[in-house]
Amino acid sequence: MVLPIEGSLNYLAILFAGVISLVIAGIVVQIAKLTGKKSREVTPAKYDTFECGVAYEGSAHQQFSVRYYLVGIIFLIFDVEVVFMYPWTLTFKNYIQSGPIILLEMGLFMVLVLGGYFYLRLRGALEWD
Repeated sequence: MVLPIEGSLNYLAILFAGVISLVIAGIVVQIAKLTGKKSREVTPAKYDTFECGVAYEGSAHQQFSVRYYLVGIIFLIFDVEVVFMYPWTLTFKNYIQSGPIILLEMGLFMVLVLGGYFYLRLRGALEWD
């Protein structure tokens, strides 16, 4: 089976861009390795915990509450949903002329987003006790 020339040229351009990006990344890594400062001495202070010049208190392996990570993940989920709404607002004027389907799509999307929000509120996932 012979592929059309036009289709294979598109894939060739993607392959070419990928190879060029890998070569540039490799060159940058090698330049950083050659010109970077190398530590010659190994002291106990090198492996000590350090945070913004302030002496540490306690162990570096302290546990965080699971709620901290839960709130972070919930924030990312809702943040990504807002990112999906931005292109919709840009194309709204063009597609509203073809019918109300674009309003129904965004209405369904908002129902799903608000449904997820209210589910999290009812489960107490956003309460910080």
